[in-house]
Amino acid sequence: MRILQHGARDLGICLTPEHLAAFQIYYEELVIWNERFNLTAVTEYEAVQSKHFLDSLTCLLALPGRPANSNIPDTVPLSSRMERPWRCMDVGTGAGFPGLPAKILRPNLHLTLLEATGKKTVFLNHLVGKLGLEGVEIIHGRAEEWGQRRGYRESYDLVVARAVAELSVLVEYCLPFCCQGGCFIAQKSAAGLEAELAAAQEAIEVLGGCVREVKSLDFPGLVPGRCLVAIDKITPTPEKYPRRPGIPTKRPLL
Repeated sequence: MRILQHGARDLGICLTPEHLAAFQIYYEELVIWNERFNLTAVTEYEAVQSKHFLDSLTCLLALPGRPANSNIPDTVPLSSRMERPWRCMDVGTGAGFPGLPAKILRPNLHLTLLEATGKKTVFLNHLVGKLGLEGVEIIHGRAEEWGQRRGYRESYDLVVARAVAELSVLVEYCLPFCCQGGCFIAQKSAAGLEAELAAAQEAIEVLGGCVREVKSLDFPGLVPGRCLVAIDKITPTPEKYPRRPGIPTKRPLL
């Protein structure tokens, strides 16, 4: 897995033989199960390393524990080896991205994977067992419903999502899960992001968020133009959000 190894090194991460073995199992299971469940359009070996595994690991740059108001670093700091088990929610995780690659590197991360497609959660349960990962909860459900549930609402230090929806919709899915002082990280393409951010600004404020930073990622092995959008949770989300299933998509907060 040279692309993953070299790319991780540029992120400040040294992958051990155990890490590489886990990613190899992940790849093999993804390809096998993809024939049955259509988990992803990306299955070529090098492309999975770049577009799924390495792309997911960039979220480790934004783990909680950084000094207040600090920018996202260029490499994963040693301090991100967590002093306590941070709670992380991956919304619309699909085949486990970006949550599971981050979990492989940070076993103490208490991870919840939320996915609306039942077949994908079947795969995720199988994969988590195959990898022997502990502290992973897999939920078959919608963000609009689970974002209103006690024990999940405003309970996570870090919420991550990629390739789920436009930012004006995505923040209504994700910010309700963030605790005050927590952070939502959206993985996005730079193409059209400026307009997307402008359209989402009011929704972010209404839902209790504040954009901290848009971090452009320029690492060998990554698809060009990838960004992390970091949104801090500064005030509680009003109780009426998220709205019932389907409404955020039909009537985004603008």
